[in-house]
Amino acid sequence: MAQDSPFIVDADWLEKRLGEPGLTIIDASWYLPAQKRDARAEYDAAHIPGARFLDQDAVSDPDSKLPHTLASPQHFAQYVGSMGVSADDTIVVYDGPGLFSAPRAWWMFRVMGVFQVYILNGGFDRWKAEGRPVTSEPTKIAPSVFYADFDAGRVVSLDEMRRIVDSHESQIADARSAGRFAGTDPEPRPGVRSGHMPGAHNVPITSLAENGELLPKDRLRKVIEDAGIDLSKPVVTSCGSGITAAAITLALETLGHTDNRLYDGSWTEWGGLGDTPVVTGKE
Repeated sequence: MAQDSPFIVDADWLEKRLGEPGLTIIDASWYLPAQKRDARAEYDAAHIPGARFLDQDAVSDPDSKLPHTLASPQHFAQYVGSMGVSADDTIVVYDGPGLFSAPRAWWMFRVMGVFQVYILNGGFDRWKAEGRPVTSEPTKIAPSVFYADFDAGRVVSLDEMRRIVDSHESQIADARSAGRFAGTDPEPRPGVRSGHMPGAHNVPITSLAENGELLPKDRLRKVIEDAGIDLSKPVVTSCGSGITAAAITLALETLGHTDNRLYDGSWTEWGGLGDTPVVTGKE
């Protein structure tokens, strides 16, 4: 599965290359508060040899009131440079379950001009289950200079999102669960309304993967088209806070759909405001 995605590498490929110069491995694990898991502590206890930890909170905009807002190119470059990451590296990102928060890191690097970035098939959970090398030893890091080449056109602002909802100029694909999308389940963040943007289509992140692997192209296409998305037209992806929306971006790009952007504020921003339209129900 997922071997037909140009953005996925398998564990055999990575294990054979452990320790190679120019290969950077990044643990980009992040979990919802309700999951009560500490991604950093789990990394410290066990990680792929040579992996560095990318804190999804620390790499975000420190001045934003919203969670996980994409940082300025300067902040991003400073943060990943302190991790010893160079824009010339081949980067492999992973998370615990395989396709949850790793796509966000993949997307951020691409928005910042790095395209030789890939996601580990099956994630760290499968890596461990297969008995592959793990360590608790801290990775030795030599800080480097990271040069960001920011593509602002791949990121949607609140003002743009308001216009898109009114004009229907782009389709909206929401990665949240069906219950949160429909408004039958509460949002995990206080003060955020339940429901979705008018005209949005629900593409839950769980529908895009199986056992931590991105679905093959034929099944991906069916899932996305069954959700009402026309792959010949522009798409804006969204989710709760901008993390899992990137999994839809990954799926779209895998299918050759490049006319897509990500609404970075996502539902935390939209649902947290009092003047944005919100609807409930499956559609």
